[in-house]
This record gives sequence, structure tokens and C-alpha cells, in this order.
Amino acid sequence: MSISRRVLGFALWASSRLLLAVIRLISFFSWKPPCLSPPRDPLLLTPASVLAKKIRRGEVKSSVVVQSFISRIREVNPIINALVYDRFEEALHEAKAVDDLVSSGTQDEETLKKNYPLLGVPLTVKEAFALQGMPQSSGLLSRRSLRSEHDATVVSRLKRAGAIPLGVTNCSELCMWYESSNNVYGRTRNPYNPQYIVGGSSGIVPNEGQFPDAHGCRTELLCTGPMCRYAVDLPLVLKVMAGKNIEKLSLDKEVSLCSLKFFSMENDGGCLFVSPVDEELVQAQRRVVKHLEVELGVSVQPINIYNLRYSFQIWSASMSSDGSKGQSFTDLMANGSSLWPSLELLKWMFGLSKHTLPAIGLAFTEKLANLNPEGNAKMIQKAKHLKEEIKSLLGDYGILLYPSHPKIAPKHNEPLAMPFNFAYTGIFNVLGLPVTQCPLGLSKAGLPLGIQIISSQHNDHLTLALAQHLEKSLVGWTPPGSI
Repeated sequence: MSISRRVLGFALWASSRLLLAVIRLISFFSWKPPCLSPPRDPLLLTPASVLAKKIRRGEVKSSVVVQSFISRIREVNPIINALVYDRFEEALHEAKAVDDLVSSGTQDEETLKKNYPLLGVPLTVKEAFALQGMPQSSGLLSRRSLRSEHDATVVSRLKRAGAIPLGVTNCSELCMWYESSNNVYGRTRNPYNPQYIVGGSSGIVPNEGQFPDAHGCRTELLCTGPMCRYAVDLPLVLKVMAGKNIEKLSLDKEVSLCSLKFFSMENDGGCLFVSPVDEELVQAQRRVVKHLEVELGVSVQPINIYNLRYSFQIWSASMSSDGSKGQSFTDLMANGSSLWPSLELLKWMFGLSKHTLPAIGLAFTEKLANLNPEGNAKMIQKAKHLKEEIKSLLGDYGILLYPSHPKIAPKHNEPLAMPFNFAYTGIFNVLGLPVTQCPLGLSKAGLPLGIQIISSQHNDHLTLALAQHLEKSLVGWTPPGSI
């Protein structure tokens, strides 16, 4: 490592530590919102696939289910600010139509299952996706008055499958940051502890109807997928969202976990720009490894994939490569006008900017990346080698265990001091590999723990099978307020 790189690394580390200390000092004296009480209505704790079955059989009315979720949202949303625009009246009307369909007896249970696999099940839609009649600003002030006139492709498919949207949920500005906060709707707070962030963003699932949309090779980097409390619901919802593209996968293929190859890597190998992995996350991953070895009788091989330490650099180069030409992130922020990141930063310092600091910082990063075409080309080559290495390692029957993020949920604004930590997940977007994120219970402080499971392209059935196994045999999603 050259002296200049060491100096740069130390300067970045020192400045991030100082900024983090300032942020924590400010948060210590800030208003602390109350924590949530745990959900007590059993309908709120029932998997979507089970709810759909009960509704088809007439064991519970969709209107009762939808009202239960509306009541819970009204109870907790003033604290967490997750749902930013609702359609409760329309949802109750649609639920009543579902109840009428079931009670009419015109379709038996099997026909209803075939035609409407998510019949009467409520869901929410990320605000970045078009939902008819709902806003679609993606956190941009210049789009705050926009209302969608149609549904995004995935939203349309979910509605045709019988699902009932309750409204749209918050996101980061242009979905490019890992804290859901913007100048249109404000900040979303973590339901496990509102002083912490809730996260930001969420292949074969189409992106049509999402803003911002992708162009060039970015169409392969922008991925849409389902977010469910329970892993058992993921295959069902993925099938609906993917449409005919689901033929590329083998989701109905039975998976023998005992016959798979397992690999585990506990950190990225040591990147200058990324935080060390929290010890509780390391221990959670080791518990998974031990469980697999004891319960399944398999051997989990520890590995070190060297080029994963360049995850952020590879992601940045891929996002600014020639093949991703189209609107830049800066162009999207400008929304038809011109934008200079340096001027925008100055305006932000005086409270005059329409944009969030992370968005301005990303615009700076984009400009800097374009100044180093030779370095970008080297990283694009590293990306190709890395993809081939992982593909060769995993083959058609391999799974890699890897941290989802180096930190347990940070407090609000803390990501500003560690902006590149998203690279732990971002790298698999640019490599085009399927990933399933698995909850693993709660930390000592009552915050969610998790791990990501990676397989080779089109082998989603392996990651989903393991996720369901871990959910049943270890601990999966745990409701807020459990500790």
C-alpha cells in the first residue's frame, strides 16, 4: 500500500470517527420518541400465505384482516412514519368485494387459489413504484405533487393476484441511500427502537413503473423483490411479481439442504472505507454455521474472497460505466434543470437546498468517479473476475453466507459517517447474483440481526429453501417490543 493511500485511509477514518462522535452527541440530547408496543392481534402475526388460505375458505373475512392492519398502522405510524400516503377507504371497499366473492360460492377453493393466490391479503408498496392514485415522488421535492395514473407492472400483478394495497411507504431520495429519509416525507424510524434507522432500499422481476428507472446496463443492476416477514411467503410473492419470467427459476424444485455446498465469509477482508463487522453479527453468523453443521451434518467451509474488499469501488465503477449511459443520478436530482453538487452543498449548509445531504454526497461521488476512467476500467475487470470466481466456487449447488451489513441498525444520521457500508449488499447487485436476506432474532439492545444468503444466478430456490429452514429451526422475524 502506498504512503498516499495510507494517509487517505487514515484521514477518512479520522474524519468519519469525528463526524460519528458529533452525530452521537447531538442525538444524545435530541427528542427520543416512544418505543412501540408489540402487536397483539394474531392476524398481524400470520403469514400471508396462511391468511390467503383462511380467506379463501371463509374462515376469516378479508375486511377484518384489512381493518386489523389499518388499525395497527394508525397506532404506530405517528411514531415511525413508515406509511406516507394511505388508501384505506379504497382498501376496505376492495376487501368487501373479496368477501362477497368468497361468500357467493361461484368459485371453489382450488379455483380461487389458482386465480387469486393472494386473495384479500393487505400489503404496502414502496413509494418509488407507481400505484394508481398515489404519489410517486421518490423523495424528490420537484415531484411531490405527482400522482400515478396507472400501476407499475409488479403492483398490477399483485393486485390481479388478489392482494390489496393499503398505501405507499417511505424511501430515501431517489432510492439511493440506506436511510429512509427525504425532504418530502421526512424520516422513517425503526419500530424496534425509533432512535435508529429503518434502512433504505429493497433480476427477474420487472422494474417498469418504478422511478427512477434504469437505462443501459443499469437495467441489470436495479433489482426489484418482495419483502416479507416470513420466508415461507417469499416464493409465493416472487412468483406473482415475476410473471412469466419465473420460468427462469426452479422455485418448485425440492431442495435437499444436506447435499449442498456451504461457504462462510465473516467480513469483506478489510476495506479502508467500510466499518468492521459488529461482533454480535459475527456471532449470529457463527450460530448459523454451527447449526448447519450439527443439524444437517454438512461442512461449512470458511473462505476469503479477496476482491470483495473492493466492493464499493466495483459498485461505483459499474454504476458509472459506459454501458450504464442514460440519466445520471445528478440529472435525476436536477429533474430537467441543472445541478452543481458543490453549489448544492453550499446551499444545504444554509438550509436552502431541496436535496438531502446523502443525495448531494452521491452526486459528488458520481462526478469524481467519472474523472478516473482508467481506475473504473480496472474495477470493471475486477467485477468480471469476482463474478467468475464466485460462480466457479458455488456452481449449481453452493451457498455463501455473508453479513448483510457491517453494523447493526445505526442511529439516525450515523450513516453519514460511514457512507460506504451499503457495499456489503450493493456488490451482489452489480454481480447479478440472487440474495435472500434472513432475520436472525434480536441483538442485546433489541435490534434486528440478520445475514444474507447468496447463490449462483437463477438458483434462488436454494437461498429461499435455506431461509425457510433457518426460520423454522432457529429464529426468524421477531415482532417489535418483544424485548
